[in-house]
Amino acid sequence: MISPEQDERIGLIAGNGRFPIIFADNVRRLGFSVSAIAHVGETLPELESHVDRIHWLKVGQFSKALAALKGDGIRQAVMLGGIHKTHVFTALRPDLRALAIFSRLKHWKDDAILRAVAGELEREGIQIRESTFGLEGILAREGNLAHRKPTSKEWDDIQFGWDTLETLGKLDIGQCVLVKNRVIVAVEAVEGTDGTITRGGTLGGKGTVVVKRTKPHQDLRFDLPAVGPQTIQSMVAVKASVLAIEAGRTVILDREEMCVNARSAGIAIVGIAPTGPLQHAASSDASP
Repeated sequence: MISPEQDERIGLIAGNGRFPIIFADNVRRLGFSVSAIAHVGETLPELESHVDRIHWLKVGQFSKALAALKGDGIRQAVMLGGIHKTHVFTALRPDLRALAIFSRLKHWKDDAILRAVAGELEREGIQIRESTFGLEGILAREGNLAHRKPTSKEWDDIQFGWDTLETLGKLDIGQCVLVKNRVIVAVEAVEGTDGTITRGGTLGGKGTVVVKRTKPHQDLRFDLPAVGPQTIQSMVAVKASVLAIEAGRTVILDREEMCVNARSAGIAIVGIAPTGPLQHAASSDASP
């Protein structure tokens, strides 16, 4: 990790959600100054009060983003927060540099797009750091995170969802599935995790299990799974019972609030090692 003494500035290429804000707060406490590229219609406006400099651009204005980062003297950056896939169809305004990048893609899968953008930035001398940079304190731990342990039947659904995501991940299809009685009732698509929970929970009904993990060959520089209070709120609305997430690779936003809300609703939250949930019987409770 580059310390503030070596380079006290870091760029933040921000998508939607609270993830960019939490990152900015964390690294500023570590002594970094943050220069953000924010996207109109995606990035939360309040990010502006959590960074040192901010540049508002439309999705696809690569040349302006690059010029802004270089103008701020940025040599390292992170890419955090998603871009709603539906906006790619309606709000994308690629400049000539972005069009050149996209023209080299064989397909428009998430990882391929992000790797292409990251590769172009690195060729310009801006290192793209892993999404876990500066976030050690907010990554999910292994074990039970909200007091209630999953039942044996729920563990069967967790295992089934976990194995299914391994297969789907190889095809770059989502990071989240909903399971009921070892049946996949929803797979994450363009609507994102909360939309998937709403759709799958409506189909599966009470006791549906939510499983979320990285793809088998996940590039940790971007697109880490993230959960938070909104995830629990979406689960409560459809009476889902368990949230299973990958330990060490899932960001928990507003951890205390999320876990308190889960306990109140009787929802189990469990962090699972990347190797899988086979040893769940030996898992110990973990406080938030």
